[in-house]
Amino acid sequence: MSARRLRRHIGRVLFVLLMLLIAFYTVFPFYWAIVTSLKSGSALFGAEPWPAHPAWGNYVAVFRDRPFGRNILNSVIVATSVVAVSLCLGATAAFALGRVAFRGRGVLLAAILAVSMFPQVAVLSGLFELIRWLGLYNSLGSLVFSYLIFTLPFTVWVLTTFMREMPRELEEAAVMDGATPWVVLTRVFLPLMGPALATTGLLAFIAAWNEFLFALTFTLTDDMRTVPVAIALISGASSFELPWGRIMAASVIVTVPLILLVLVFQRRIVAGLTAGAVKG
Repeated sequence: MSARRLRRHIGRVLFVLLMLLIAFYTVFPFYWAIVTSLKSGSALFGAEPWPAHPAWGNYVAVFRDRPFGRNILNSVIVATSVVAVSLCLGATAAFALGRVAFRGRGVLLAAILAVSMFPQVAVLSGLFELIRWLGLYNSLGSLVFSYLIFTLPFTVWVLTTFMREMPRELEEAAVMDGATPWVVLTRVFLPLMGPALATTGLLAFIAAWNEFLFALTFTLTDDMRTVPVAIALISGASSFELPWGRIMAASVIVTVPLILLVLVFQRRIVAGLTAGAVKG
């Protein structure tokens, strides 16, 4: 074997080892969460790769002791509503910012992005007073309203970038045929922006699904809480006991939908993340 082929072979082996290491690093936490969810009592302190006697009752207890099914439904409703509103408003705003020339467009886009830079705790008190004044406290509407603060700026910024890359010829041809700006957006551009919409929509869904601070502050009763707060409020028989098995079981349950969404939209996500990277 020549030295060149040997170096190439060693490079491939090192690349495979690196990929395996990255895969192990990313998958192992979820694997260990599954293992921990099947343990109870003193078995939680063991380090065996799989429990000898899996405690499947942890998954049953999650739904038996708390309205966890309702909490999951709340998260689905809130996250889906946030994605729908963010994509609808984000697409229309991106069309104006990306295709319509007007004075102050860059300043407006920078201001929209700057809104997402504020930490949640900085706007918490003011947002709480606004939600209470609107009569949305302890409702799912308060969560949808508050989550738009961090999902909408990101959606507008990303979709504006994709909107600017749409060929000018498509818009001009549609206008020549008598299409209005709304028809150009909905009939011409949006069908071509499927990967961008899937990417931004999924990221907004994950952000809304995992949000904790606003969900804890703007909801009061168990039947209005989302899954992150519901998991945080799982308690044991005493104030000094934390049922890690049930907590991990609940975490696994709420993580599986996100994994399925990523797998379903995998091709569109990759296309959306790589679109515009290569021109010509």
